[in-house]
Amino acid sequence: MNYGRFVLLIFVCAVVASVSGCFKPPRGMPDESVIGFDGKSALPPDCASLARPSVLTDAGWHRPQMEWGCATYTNLAAQVANPKDLVAPQTLGRADAAVAASAVHRYETGHLIPLDTSTSRTSK
Repeated sequence: MNYGRFVLLIFVCAVVASVSGCFKPPRGMPDESVIGFDGKSALPPDCASLARPSVLTDAGWHRPQMEWGCATYTNLAAQVANPKDLVAPQTLGRADAAVAASAVHRYETGHLIPLDTSTSRTSK
């Protein structure tokens, strides 16, 4: 192994080692349990309770605390179709290959079944 390749390998290892430390999340990160449930809808978390002090400094000054996961869990609470699934998820039913194949065949041949307008909404 020549000297130039050895130096390059050491440099790459040093860069990877220093950068990989940046991607480790802080300890005590919130999980999905921060999403509330009032019996009929999912409630976004209280972002102030998710705040963690920053371990980063800028010229000796500590940066403001960060509310880890606030946007993620607020968006999840807004998007969940059945909020009861957050508390007690339903088990996944058995797969039905014939139904799946039929749906693919209808899609490929252009014989789509229209949505039920009494229960579906349009984008208008």
